[in-house]
Amino acid sequence: MQSSIRVRQILAVAGVASLVLAGSVMAGASTMAGKHNAADAALVPASFKGKTLQVATDATYAPDESISGTTMIGFDVDLMKAIGTTLGLKINENNVSFDSIIGGIDSGRYAVGNSSFTDTKEREKSVNFVDYFQAGEGVYALKTATAKFTGLKSFCGHSVAVETGTTEESDAQATAKTCPANKKLTVSTFTTQTEANLAVSAGHATFGFVDSQIAGYIASTSSGMFKVVGNAIGVAPYGIATNKTTAGKGLAKAIQAAVKTLIANGTYHAILKKWGVTGGALTSGKIVLNGAIS
Repeated sequence: MQSSIRVRQILAVAGVASLVLAGSVMAGASTMAGKHNAADAALVPASFKGKTLQVATDATYAPDESISGTTMIGFDVDLMKAIGTTLGLKINENNVSFDSIIGGIDSGRYAVGNSSFTDTKEREKSVNFVDYFQAGEGVYALKTATAKFTGLKSFCGHSVAVETGTTEESDAQATAKTCPANKKLTVSTFTTQTEANLAVSAGHATFGFVDSQIAGYIASTSSGMFKVVGNAIGVAPYGIATNKTTAGKGLAKAIQAAVKTLIANGTYHAILKKWGVTGGALTSGKIVLNGAIS
């Protein structure tokens, strides 16, 4: 997926100075807390016990992660808090640009990356993933746009706004190389999703390319400015990332156990329901660790 504009209400677009989330979601800082699980907590490596877990998140990707006032909110945020409670760990969310997260995990600055990361083989070379959700790639445009989207080739001859470091950026750039000379694709990359949205709203890009549930959220909260174009493509899992040190692998195993517990006790589904993203839910049997962990 995804902040230097820390207003990750995802639509700080022209004419939409503030975004009011619908229904119970605007409860904002409230969370489905989960319960401490001693067996899961016993899996936490000694180097993390009694310490605050530093988590890196790009909070410009509502409803997954965003900022309400000065508080980070979203289904990823609530899930990470519930994982912390399950494991007996304090959580500190750090709002950072998406493309800096994996490097921050590798360097040890952050213990966890929790930011709608699509679990890809390329990213698995750098970090471990605990898969917990699935999403496709979606496209949105101005309500008045006539351009159609039936697949990546539909981008040829148009301009596309994406966030730096995302799967969408990679896919759009790869597509641009295949477009004919008379139908070039211009890929505009932005540090935050908020900036990408602004580019579309201002007419600087024909399409916005983002994770599918995010595209739906952008359109539904835009007061009629945007619409979803076409159907989602490329459904893939999201993963919570840790580094490949022994401690990082152990932490990933503990997180995996906590996710399974939260699915089993209903907390996971309650969190997804609160944020309107139940369509991406995984079952306990589909939670897997990737990368170097068996």
